[in-house]
Amino acid sequence: MRVSGPGVRAIAEGILRTLPSPRLAGYHRFRDAAGETLDSGIALFFPSPHSFTGEDVLELQGHGGPLVLDLLLRRALQLGARPARPGEFSERAFLNGKLDLVQAEAVADLIASTTETAVRLAGQTLQGEFSRRVEALVEALIRLRTYVEAAIDFPDEEIDFFADDLVRSDLCSIHHQLNTVQCAAEQGRLVREGIRVVIAGPPNAGKSSLLNALAGSDRAIVTEVPGTTRDVLREEIQIAGLPLHVIDTAGLRGSDDRVEREGIRRARAEIDQADRLLWVFDDREPLDLSELEATGTLSRLPLTLVRNKIDLTGTPVGTRVNAIATEVCLSARTGSGLDLLKNHLQEAVGYVPRSEGLFMARRRHLDALEGAQRQLLAAQSLFETEPPPASELIAEHLRLAQRLLGEITGVFTSDDLLGRIFGSFCIGK
Repeated sequence: MRVSGPGVRAIAEGILRTLPSPRLAGYHRFRDAAGETLDSGIALFFPSPHSFTGEDVLELQGHGGPLVLDLLLRRALQLGARPARPGEFSERAFLNGKLDLVQAEAVADLIASTTETAVRLAGQTLQGEFSRRVEALVEALIRLRTYVEAAIDFPDEEIDFFADDLVRSDLCSIHHQLNTVQCAAEQGRLVREGIRVVIAGPPNAGKSSLLNALAGSDRAIVTEVPGTTRDVLREEIQIAGLPLHVIDTAGLRGSDDRVEREGIRRARAEIDQADRLLWVFDDREPLDLSELEATGTLSRLPLTLVRNKIDLTGTPVGTRVNAIATEVCLSARTGSGLDLLKNHLQEAVGYVPRSEGLFMARRRHLDALEGAQRQLLAAQSLFETEPPPASELIAEHLRLAQRLLGEITGVFTSDDLLGRIFGSFCIGK
């Protein structure tokens, strides 16, 4: 049980009959209001400001039985504590300057990590890797803004920074640095969120066999009867640290069967939400994309064609790019060509299986980086304008870029955003 806040010392004395020595684990009896022993265990006291939250913090480590823990919790509530809101410990750490907003989010990401790569990236973010990269960009912008705004504030000095290569070269340098951070952030987002891959195609093309091959287990029922899969099947797998949310769907065809029609409706709904569609077809049958053409999916959704059952036709394993999409020739039954499909999926989303120099990132981070990039590009374009515009325009673009970057770490933020972020945490973090 962890308690944080100004009343911690009184709560510690009420439960332990003493205030533990700072940052020293000690064995204590945990007592109720009558002085009877509820449990015994380890007590740790972290005085402000040298704690996770920056406040006084008390940690009690007992034997963990649910009834014992409930009695201990009730005793803490009697002494003036209250249950923490989701994410409140991390929120207090942020508000007290112990973590910035990116690091606070990394706490939740570390807990929710599903791959080893995600754990490493969340840990690097928690240690400040992303924050340092953003702060370096902000510092570079501040230096540039200082020079530009000096020309505005002191017009008598006759500084013409439009004719000065310093501003132009600094803008290019910041633009390049921001590109590098954006690429790393996109990798971090992929590791955090993964990609939603929907397996679709005509009946009996081997879609469920492909799901089983990717998952490495008999997740889906496979028979020679067309239309075996009636409902949506989901499997979480990973490829070199990239999470894949793989969804197997019912074969798409006209049907009078009410249950199969519902399965087909659900399949189409999943296709509409996919990040990438794997269209599986039997190598013994001609490729028919009329279903995708009729719904407009062919033009709006990233598509990979999977030519399956090549073990029955003798078609060699391989990957080729045609006028429609990349086509992977494989056999889901034997596993031949499966590695080619996995490599293709990584390349299709630009994923590089490494963790050095990377960090965890969220969609809001990418949106802020993209917004800052737009402001820098707008500032750069002003140098090509004839006659040169007012200096204040460039200064404003630089100011907006800095503000967008500040939103990432929480220098500029809103209470509404903080509520959404910390509200997604689990209790006690």
